[in-house]
Amino acid sequence: MQALTNRGKSVERKPMTLLERLYLPAIFKGMAITFSHIFKKVPTIRYPEQKRPFAKVSRGLQVLNRDEEGRERCTACGLCAVACPAEAITMEAAERQRGEEHLYREEKYAAKYEINMLRCIFCGLCEEACPKDAIYLSETFAPSNLQRKGFIYGKEDLLIPNPLTHPEEYNKAKGEKAPTTK
Repeated sequence: MQALTNRGKSVERKPMTLLERLYLPAIFKGMAITFSHIFKKVPTIRYPEQKRPFAKVSRGLQVLNRDEEGRERCTACGLCAVACPAEAITMEAAERQRGEEHLYREEKYAAKYEINMLRCIFCGLCEEACPKDAIYLSETFAPSNLQRKGFIYGKEDLLIPNPLTHPEEYNKAKGEKAPTTK
């Protein structure tokens, strides 16, 4: 049978020498490589005790932000839900009642706000679409869970603590990546 191209070449097999037949040089070479790895730095991170450092641009769990007075920033405009390519965000709007001015920043607020973390792809488009800086991706990641309903986070799970009543928890939840106020 003739080859389609003339690039093929025949391979000659030389007979093995005595050392090659004993495989001792190959075994010693392999052992030398193995022993050289003993003295190198271990790349394994022991998770509960040690935490891996993340880049400042990493995207974690979504957080609903509050303003300096502790009022919710979200005005239920729905831009984050429209911008989400995975359709992971659902919300329902409600009107602010008299006496609730200390709770909500605008006349309209999100009565129901849910993010399905099984659908979320952490793209950050919800953060970019929000005109009020009401949502941003924090430095923490979604914890593991054994049931699907544990991955659907409601408004009470996502809302950052009140800066007036719980300043320590607020600063911890805000992290270093919190957006600047507009």
